[in-house]
Amino acid sequence: MVLPTVVLCLLATQEMLRLFRKLGQKPTAWTIYLGTLLPVLGACAPIAWIEYPSDCPVGRLGWLACGLAAGLLVAIVGEIWRYRQPGSTIVNLALAALSILYVGGLMGFLIQLRLLNIDGSVSRGGLLAMISAIVVVKAADTGAYTAGNLWGSHKMAPVISPGKTWEGLLGGIALAVVGSLITLGPLARALGCESDASWLHWLIGAVAYGLVVSGAGILGDLAESMLKRDAGVKDSSSWLPGLGGVLDLLDSLLVAAPVAYLFWVMELVGL
Repeated sequence: MVLPTVVLCLLATQEMLRLFRKLGQKPTAWTIYLGTLLPVLGACAPIAWIEYPSDCPVGRLGWLACGLAAGLLVAIVGEIWRYRQPGSTIVNLALAALSILYVGGLMGFLIQLRLLNIDGSVSRGGLLAMISAIVVVKAADTGAYTAGNLWGSHKMAPVISPGKTWEGLLGGIALAVVGSLITLGPLARALGCESDASWLHWLIGAVAYGLVVSGAGILGDLAESMLKRDAGVKDSSSWLPGLGGVLDLLDSLLVAAPVAYLFWVMELVGL
């Protein structure tokens, strides 16, 4: 899990740097690569233990927070090192902080989902938490694309993303709720995560999870579209022919991950 996440993080960081350069900005590349990677590595830190101690004062989320702080410190040190004259340092630090938080911090929450102890198990419960977020978000993407093509006529964000429609939004949310019901129902049972909640409690939790997590994913999609629109590019890169770049693939998940994490840790999902 660690190696693929690190690779995705580095590729996404490269795409962020490309967007910055399209805007004529040239922040220190090595500090952004390292600074963005540190929150991801921090989120992965508990994996280094054969059995992570339950009484560790840092907890699991604390490692991600430490990684964010360390990443920002790296960016500051890098700008101090290259400082020659006034006029660009604040912008460079702001861009570095955006990459560290947007890519590194939000990607760290995907790892935190995988490390959750659900129903007494990290291997099964954490896997369910991560899969549930991915299924809901990608179901929303699929539903929005399909419904938008079939019935879309009312533009949702014509300036930022002309292809998105309100009909697509409704179709995406509807399919996301279906994906949530399937993931938290049959799939959860298949993974051995039995629900001890009442049927009504489970249903309300599953529907709310689908609605809110898919809504966050749609916001993430719009956020990345805004960044690309501002930089004047169609795709974040051409790493994935026909799909765009890594950011184009992860944009919805990045924003949805912390929302899904909150649902699980606050036990709003009826398992």
